[in-house]
Amino acid sequence: MKLRWNLVSIVLLSFSCWGFGWEPDRDFISAAGPLTNDLLHNLNSQLGNQGYNVATGDKDIYVCYQSLPAFLPEYFSSLHASQVTHYKVFLPWARLLPAGSSENPDEKMVQCYQKLLEALKAAQLQPIVILHDQTLPTSIVQGSQVFADLFADYATFAFHAFGDLVGIWFTFSDLNRVMMELTHQESKASRLQTLADAHRKAYEIYHQNFVSQGGKVSIVLPAEEITEFLLQPSMFALAKDSVDFLSLDLSPECQSEVTLSQQLSKLQTIKPKVKVFIFNLKLQNCSSFRTARLLFSLIEAINKDQVLIIGFDINAFLNCTSSSMKSRSCSLINNLTLQSNQQQDSRTAVGSPSPVSAYQRVWEMFVNQSRAEKDAFLQDDFPEGFLWGVSTGAFNVEGGCAEDGRGPSVWDYGHQKAAEGQATPEVASDSYHKVDSDVALLRGLRAQVYKFSISWSRVFPTGSSRPSPRGVAYYNKLIDSLLDSHIEPMVTLFHWDLPQALQDSGGWQNESVVDAFVDYAAFCFSTFGDRVKLWVTFHEPWVMSYAGYGTGQHAPGISDPGVASFKVAHLVLKAHARAWHHYNSHHHLQQQGRVGIVLNSDWAEPLSPERPEDLRASERFLHFMLGWFAHPIFEDSDYPAALRAQIQQMNEQCPSPVAQLPEFTEAEKQLLKGSADFLGLSHYTSHLISGAQQNTCIPSYDTIGGFSQHADPAWPRTSSPWIRVVPWGIRRLLKFVSLEYARGNVPIYLAGNGMPIDESKNPCNDSLRVDYFSQYINEVLKAIKEDLVNVLSYIVRSFVDGFEGPSGYSQRFGLYYINFNHSSKPRTPRRSAYFFTSIIEKNGFLTKVVNRLPPAITPDVRPKIRAFAFPSEVPSKAKVVWEKFSNQPEFERDLFYHGTFQDDFLWGVSSSAYQVEGAWNADGKGPSIWDNFTHTPGNNVEDNATGDIACDSYNQLDADLNMLRALKVKAYRFSLSWSRIFPTGRSSSINSHGVDYYNRLINGLVASNIFPMVTLFHWDLPQALQDIGGWDNPSLIELFDSYADFCFQNFGDRVKFWMTFNEPMYQAWLGYGSGEFPPKVKDPGWAPYRVAHAVIKAHARVYHTYAEKYRQQQKGVISLSLSTHWAEPKSPGVPRDVEAADRMLQFSMGWFAHPIFRNGDYPDAMKWKVGNRSELQQLTTSCLPSFTEEEKRYIRATADVFCLNTYSSRIVQHKTPNLNPPSYEDDQEIGEEDLSWPSTAMNRAVPWGTRRLLNWIREQYGDIPIYITENGVGLANTELEDTDRIFYHKTYINEALKAYRLNGVDLRGYLAWSLMDNFEWLHGYTVKFGLYHVDFNDLNRPRTARTSATYYTEVITNNGMPLPKEDEFLYGQFPDGFIWSAASSAYQVEGAWREDGKGLSIWEKYSHTPLRVGNDDTGDVACDSYHKIAKDLAALQNLGVSHYRFSVSWSRILPDGTTRYINEAGLDYCLRLIDALLAANIKPQVTIYHWDLPQALQDVGGWENETIVQRFKEYADVLFQRLGDKVKFWITVNEPLAVASQGYGYGTAAPGISLRPGTAPYIAGHNIIKAHAEAWHLYNDVYRTTQGGIISITINSDWAEPRNPSNQEDVEAARRFLQFTGGWFAHPIFKNGDYNEVMKTRILDRSLAAGLSKSRLPEFTESAKRRINGTYDFFGFNHYTTILAYNLNSASWITSYDADRGVASITDRSWSGSGSFWLKMIHFGFRKILNWIKEEYNNPPIYITENGVSQRGEVNLNDTARIYYLRSYINEALKAVQDKVDIRGYTAWSVMDNFEWATGFAERFGLHFVNYTDPSLPRILKESAKFYASVARCNGFPDPATGPHPCLQLEDAVPTISPRKEGVSFLGLTLGAAEAQTALYVLFSLVLLGVCIVAFLSYKCCTHSKQEETQPGQQELSNLSSF
Repeated sequence: MKLRWNLVSIVLLSFSCWGFGWEPDRDFISAAGPLTNDLLHNLNSQLGNQGYNVATGDKDIYVCYQSLPAFLPEYFSSLHASQVTHYKVFLPWARLLPAGSSENPDEKMVQCYQKLLEALKAAQLQPIVILHDQTLPTSIVQGSQVFADLFADYATFAFHAFGDLVGIWFTFSDLNRVMMELTHQESKASRLQTLADAHRKAYEIYHQNFVSQGGKVSIVLPAEEITEFLLQPSMFALAKDSVDFLSLDLSPECQSEVTLSQQLSKLQTIKPKVKVFIFNLKLQNCSSFRTARLLFSLIEAINKDQVLIIGFDINAFLNCTSSSMKSRSCSLINNLTLQSNQQQDSRTAVGSPSPVSAYQRVWEMFVNQSRAEKDAFLQDDFPEGFLWGVSTGAFNVEGGCAEDGRGPSVWDYGHQKAAEGQATPEVASDSYHKVDSDVALLRGLRAQVYKFSISWSRVFPTGSSRPSPRGVAYYNKLIDSLLDSHIEPMVTLFHWDLPQALQDSGGWQNESVVDAFVDYAAFCFSTFGDRVKLWVTFHEPWVMSYAGYGTGQHAPGISDPGVASFKVAHLVLKAHARAWHHYNSHHHLQQQGRVGIVLNSDWAEPLSPERPEDLRASERFLHFMLGWFAHPIFEDSDYPAALRAQIQQMNEQCPSPVAQLPEFTEAEKQLLKGSADFLGLSHYTSHLISGAQQNTCIPSYDTIGGFSQHADPAWPRTSSPWIRVVPWGIRRLLKFVSLEYARGNVPIYLAGNGMPIDESKNPCNDSLRVDYFSQYINEVLKAIKEDLVNVLSYIVRSFVDGFEGPSGYSQRFGLYYINFNHSSKPRTPRRSAYFFTSIIEKNGFLTKVVNRLPPAITPDVRPKIRAFAFPSEVPSKAKVVWEKFSNQPEFERDLFYHGTFQDDFLWGVSSSAYQVEGAWNADGKGPSIWDNFTHTPGNNVEDNATGDIACDSYNQLDADLNMLRALKVKAYRFSLSWSRIFPTGRSSSINSHGVDYYNRLINGLVASNIFPMVTLFHWDLPQALQDIGGWDNPSLIELFDSYADFCFQNFGDRVKFWMTFNEPMYQAWLGYGSGEFPPKVKDPGWAPYRVAHAVIKAHARVYHTYAEKYRQQQKGVISLSLSTHWAEPKSPGVPRDVEAADRMLQFSMGWFAHPIFRNGDYPDAMKWKVGNRSELQQLTTSCLPSFTEEEKRYIRATADVFCLNTYSSRIVQHKTPNLNPPSYEDDQEIGEEDLSWPSTAMNRAVPWGTRRLLNWIREQYGDIPIYITENGVGLANTELEDTDRIFYHKTYINEALKAYRLNGVDLRGYLAWSLMDNFEWLHGYTVKFGLYHVDFNDLNRPRTARTSATYYTEVITNNGMPLPKEDEFLYGQFPDGFIWSAASSAYQVEGAWREDGKGLSIWEKYSHTPLRVGNDDTGDVACDSYHKIAKDLAALQNLGVSHYRFSVSWSRILPDGTTRYINEAGLDYCLRLIDALLAANIKPQVTIYHWDLPQALQDVGGWENETIVQRFKEYADVLFQRLGDKVKFWITVNEPLAVASQGYGYGTAAPGISLRPGTAPYIAGHNIIKAHAEAWHLYNDVYRTTQGGIISITINSDWAEPRNPSNQEDVEAARRFLQFTGGWFAHPIFKNGDYNEVMKTRILDRSLAAGLSKSRLPEFTESAKRRINGTYDFFGFNHYTTILAYNLNSASWITSYDADRGVASITDRSWSGSGSFWLKMIHFGFRKILNWIKEEYNNPPIYITENGVSQRGEVNLNDTARIYYLRSYINEALKAVQDKVDIRGYTAWSVMDNFEWATGFAERFGLHFVNYTDPSLPRILKESAKFYASVARCNGFPDPATGPHPCLQLEDAVPTISPRKEGVSFLGLTLGAAEAQTALYVLFSLVLLGVCIVAFLSYKCCTHSKQEETQPGQQELSNLSSF
């Protein structure tokens, strides 16, 4: 019985704080009673008093009639002393109101009950009164309404008579008994309705008339019938609306205690967390152990938040049979009180005056354990709802130290030198960039809770003030991703990483940090608390106090154990308490979360148990470690007495105080008391403790504490010197915590347990850690099950390897190994990860019985496909696919489509048995043909590889399931190994081990909600069957059917998707034709056809077996996987090529699909072609076998869905091959070739072929459901950064999406090939298809997710490729006054290179140098704008622009570059152009320098010669003087980056210098910056006042996205790219007059590494910096495209701009291309870089001075690609305006096609087409010009939802001035208007003369033939007249 009360005392304590709306302790109901006659007899007989006569054994409830027994007050007082709070009193309705009416009560009985209630109140017991329990008054008329009214009358009477004494009322306590008395009712439901009505009336009466009494009303329901009762609407409504709390009669069966939690869970149907009072708890027939189980089950229900217990009946725990003759009281069993801290242990020495401490009780509890008892393993499971999780800390794993505005923490500064190997947390595990991949790993692990910390300095960079939006966004994403994966976040507010800004002001030694922490906590609660329900204020504050401020080993590195350490702890406690109270006051009611603290503690055993001082020291050790923080919060609001006494003793012994322990004020103590909803506990190891000799006054943790720490040499070591493996210590610690602090009131979360391994050991095989977890977790289980400790969770430290403070990265705690030497910080699961998953799945150590349930996902397909009775045509009707798609423009073909698939789309991955399983001869598996093949020399498998081990999936099922869960796939397609199930291929040889493996795999998939898709045969035929001929033996049809039948029978209850064969075409051709595959049969002309014939029949046989025997019950589908490349005719307009393409598809896919999906026979294309060639080969019969009519009917329609494997495409044309020898390959009569499509290790990537193939299948076989069962790409490299694979899946899935969304193909699923790298047939392990990398050099075959795995998971999560919200089109207008412009430049358009005194420029020389410009083009004439001002003006008017940006040719104005001679003709041209513009109301924007430096200046060094700064200033001065009165917008230099890097680095632009790539670009750039500054100052100082213009520079930059956003190196590379491009010139001008730190540091470091003494980057003097800084009026910006950047490390001896930048770039293959190889149409980068300029340079006014796109090849005036580009890019600019970027104008490049530098005229950027073959060089309007004009006219994009906008209605009125207005084309000549008029008159005269002659001849000859001869002339006249 002692155990029983120990249990209940814990339960009672645990309940006392969990009532919602009931104050802790004070309102918790501990109810006894009622008085029974038997109880009164027992109490009376103890005195030997015969004055009160009651029969022994009378269990009836005592009825009060006259006077109360005299001993009752003493009895009631004893109950109160035993912590009983309430007492039940049953009123006898029938006797109180004998007549059934309140008008005639029994007054004596009323008085007696009033006295009884008063006696209870006097004993401080609160009465609980039950109105009715047993007999109804006999006079009651039992009609439903009458009964309810009578009961209401009785209740009113009782409320009035006793209400002032009673606070809790029950209407009925035994509904079943009362219903039995209502016998006249027709049904139980109607009787329930009657009682419900009666209760409701009483409830309403009380709350309407007696509510001032402050009581509550309830009704008792039987727990075992709760479901039945709540199904009755009357009772459900009553329980929901007419009770103040719910009450249960709980009589659980001792043999089925698990039902207790289930019973309580049913109450949630009423409302969540319903308040419950356990009215009856009957345990009298239970053993102590069963009682413990029952109570534990009750705790479990509460811990799961199923109910809120407000009290319960404790009668079962009262003892009223004391043998003491003087006792008149009942007491709790064995005199144990509820106050466990005051309990006396029975083993305490006799006469001991002080109580036994919790530590002593635990010590004595376990001291006599034998080794066997200590190490005994408990095979049991944890309570239902137990939480399993993993943990990390922000500074351990996040990295991203300077990302997105994060402020430094104490770990970032000042202390990093202490870390081993000089390690820093700068990147750590890079979790900041890896939310998706980390959450995927957590899914794979099956973690239920993830404990992570928030980096204070990431949210508040300075510790307070304004939060960082990006930091908040990171945690929002993490929390949302966790919840999306059903993982509960447990969020730690502080894990040792104080913002450095706060540390600078004293950190945790400054009282102000408490306020800062509370503000930070309040922000987190309000921002994340709607989703976070478990909060930890501080994680292991002892570590920070001890190591951070005591020993100085941790940040902030302060060594002051006597003062700082205690002060820090003091402030931490106050900060915690205030944060808890803030949550409790402001958030708890709404958010319903819990706030606790995680404390760490080792366990302490006395070194010498026989020495009392060691025992005391051990207890003191715990108080110094755990009690230091736990005692103030969970005990008595102050530090432990032992700690205080020890410090006082030390200070008294020493000459000066050794330690200063602060004191709490009374107010602070009140704040601290109970300020935690749970106690989080971290534990790692144990110590042996001895009492220390006080022989030193030097402060240290141990000397202050008065103890010494030791370790048992027998305890196993770990890689950490402070962690020994002592599993039993955790059990003892948990028991101690339970007794000392939790006491049943406070749940314990085990929030940290783990051990490190050495980084040098096998990184993934951590078997020692597996043993550690197994033992420690089992000890936790013992603590819960055997010691009844209320532990709710077990959380592993740590999820992944991370930065471990002083030990750097040398100690690995992670379940996942991280390769810190790899830039992407890849995560690889260790064995311990798989072990922990198994513990989670079993919820402990008992092997669960797996319920063979069907999968949650079942494909929705029709049971039978529509079959055709006729064959396909030759070529098939599917030729419409080529007609529809083959002439698509490339832009239209490749344009990315955004959308999603249907909701139940099946996403999955594939594998096959031989490629992954391994275990080739294990557990009775028979050999397959591939086993035999790979073990035979000369098999041509790369590296002589075999599948003997492969990925070892046979032994690594947990690893495979982990990956699949991480990927979030809905389906896993795998194949069964025939020879693993039937070793000989026959059903007589069943291998139970093989069957068990597949059962475990299938069950694991179903348990993980992954749909199994099973292939019966994937090429690995049992060798025993090959020995009898293999598929060339017809008997295999029967054997295959037998094998399939067995599989259906054994697995079909869970497998609902079957594929009989995988790619039978390859099996037939490669295995039996070419002989490349096993069984190596080389019979190319006959065997492939015979084998395919047998396979088709075998498939049909199996299909019918399934349909006839299993389909009705199993309801699955069956098909086969067919494969083909897409065939694109080389010339779509040539019928023979189209036929060849169709024939290729028929010979590959149609070979099998046509018989099955159409008419039961081969396609005619095959039959004719093979038959005809066979006849030409003089064969007696066709090589292609024939089906009988019966076979055709049997085969036809034997598939429920179409399964497609596809990888690539081919260009196909007709070819006539050799007739002999006969060959399947030659029978097709096709030739294949590949174009310059992206290559892979095995095929070329041609995504658009997928869409066409899917359309072809639909056209060929009808609208059948299609599943892509294999699609993927093989790569030769093993890199984890498999960007090419991402591009492949991205583009292929997108084409599939187009087929589904745009073409209506019924696509139901997509399965990527493959899950992981595997044995890739003849390629062995050299070609990698896996989303996961497998290390085949490691026997453990560790799997590591590639980047593509994360991408594929993203696609699955999005169910396709929806349009990102930020990419949605924005309708709206730009600000008023926004400038719309178009641009050109002098050398590109002017021509007239030697006219009117113009000097030579560097581009004239460059373009006249061989091999410099494409097609040897030059700008000698270009667009001839020098002579065509009017044409250019007309083109500008077409565009409707308000401005025109053009450049001045320096050498046209100053032929030798100097002011020695000014060319007036050049200036005159400029003035004429400007005047024409102004006359047309178009304002000029003049670029002073656009790359065309006078050659004379280049001859003296050009931009490398510093004298050019003065020359440029003088040139600018001329322009300001002569043009400035008309020009108000100046640009000094266009794209200085291009000038410096291309002109002086690569040499790809004039002047073509490439010999000094490491210095020349920087010198040129240096001088350009200075020249710009001088020109700006000149204008500012001399001209601005009078001319009133603005002046600045135009800088160009692409946007750079990191190739892999989750790779810190790529992120940094993208950032570096921007600083080396836009930042090179912007930083000095727009920021501080100097180059950015990224450039300066990189170039200096590389210069020094190359042996130079200084940087190759020139330095500005301080005066130069001041002169350069701020030399802008606006930010001119040119932008075209975006790149993907990644890190590139070049050798130090390579000196170049690119090497210094250290960035390589690629582009995403899904981005649309253009006419320029470097320009991809990817609009989102435009908005991003505009925002980057805003953030980087303080939001300067921005004018977009160039933006446009090029085209090549044949000109199409309907330039849809350019319209798409302009629309999307301009819209991104509009979004940037919405982002508050100060954009003032937009300029399109360019007005017209022009000379595009090194590419000549091949690339056309113009909004107008310039026909260079026409000497007049007409400017012809493109559709893009009209579009741009409408945007300019509308000043943006009017919302169509608001109706037609006037600016769009004017579209037809756009001036479309034809170039012919300036010159008339007349008979092939270009004439002026006057000349054309004269010519027309002359021609008209000649025509009249001709007519006269014709009339005369007609008159003379009158012949029909001569009349016809006049027709050309008449037609010509008609044409001319029209002209």
